[in-house]
Amino acid sequence: MFDTTDAAAELPLSGVRVVDAATIYAGPMIATLLGDFGADVVKVEHPHGDGLRSWEWRKDGESLWWALVGRNKRAITLALSDPRGAAMLRQLLAEADVFVENFRPGTLERWGLDPEDLLRINPRLVVVRVSGFGQTGPYRSRPGFGTLAEAISGFAHTNGPADGPPVLPQWPLADGVAALAGAFATMIALRHAERTGEGQVVDLSIYEPLFWILGAQTSAYDQLGTVPTRQGSRTGFNVPRECYRTRDGRWVALSGATTATGRRILRAVGRDDLADASWFGDITGCIAHRDEIDDAIASWVAERDSAEVLATFDAVGATVGPIYSIADIAADPHFTARSVTTVEHPGLGPLRMQGLIANLTRTPGRIRNAGPLLGEHNDEILRDRLGCRPAELAQLMADGVIGPTGTRSPGERSERSPTAWTPR
Repeated sequence: MFDTTDAAAELPLSGVRVVDAATIYAGPMIATLLGDFGADVVKVEHPHGDGLRSWEWRKDGESLWWALVGRNKRAITLALSDPRGAAMLRQLLAEADVFVENFRPGTLERWGLDPEDLLRINPRLVVVRVSGFGQTGPYRSRPGFGTLAEAISGFAHTNGPADGPPVLPQWPLADGVAALAGAFATMIALRHAERTGEGQVVDLSIYEPLFWILGAQTSAYDQLGTVPTRQGSRTGFNVPRECYRTRDGRWVALSGATTATGRRILRAVGRDDLADASWFGDITGCIAHRDEIDDAIASWVAERDSAEVLATFDAVGATVGPIYSIADIAADPHFTARSVTTVEHPGLGPLRMQGLIANLTRTPGRIRNAGPLLGEHNDEILRDRLGCRPAELAQLMADGVIGPTGTRSPGERSERSPTAWTPR
């Protein structure tokens, strides 16, 4: 029921079999990251489809989010709340290495898919459970999304201008960070299973990875009673650090990460008096005079075009860079050379998207296809691999347990030939 072709045979996670029954972003992206490096990922969706398929942005009805998150996967449809759908999932999991799900805690158990039972069926299975607040604790039963994680982790409280409200990111930041942490935890669990034959449950909340990467704020509060506040682009341990607008309307980000760098920056803008001030060598003194330092740099930058500003600061070894929009990224030769790739999409043709998240010299990954059609591989997996007879599949479809094979959206049959997809 899993892929046995040689399309991914040379990739580092070749032979790792993943069943992805999660929805939207954090859970599915864990499977995407594994698939990028060769894991065989079977995406299990409700016949109505993963909600990500309807996310904007869309072109010609195709979700560009789905094209990204669904890449390197094969797709089937199963209503897991139906005992027949749950039974077919158990068949898949009997031969899988990883199962990723993000239903509210208790849902799998209600459907007869208790992870402990799954581990009895397949003792090597790694069950990755993604939820808003985790499988334990007072909040375990609460619905959880990235927005709530960004709110309760401490991120939003410290994000935004000093004189403004807390600011949530417009991107699924908490989900993305959780996906990275989840892929890391999954690899640890796979390593343990490889050594011992023993699977386990990975209990991943969406809020904890973001909470973790915010640094030493927990320790600072514990030991010093410090509560970080919103400072815009500033920090409490680095001066200068700010975004400055140039004469030609561009923005640059500048950081004086060390005292020596900060002095070079101030000398470059003609403010030797500040660079030589007695208080400059101490971070407390710099913070006390931060407005003066920022005003001096901002005034100098505002009188010059971005090219001159970047060249001047670069020449003195300052940490400086342009503030990029996605249009700037698309035109940048460095991104083109290593960070953006082109994937053939069945409906849109060549499609540019992010490339691999890391480049490995000995064991690189590869993007083999964009997100599949809804239920595209139903016949291949449910009929050919699980052994479901045509009459059985027809009844399951009539009962809403599965959907049609290869639809762009529920109820819309695809005319695309199965051979148009990159074979796996």
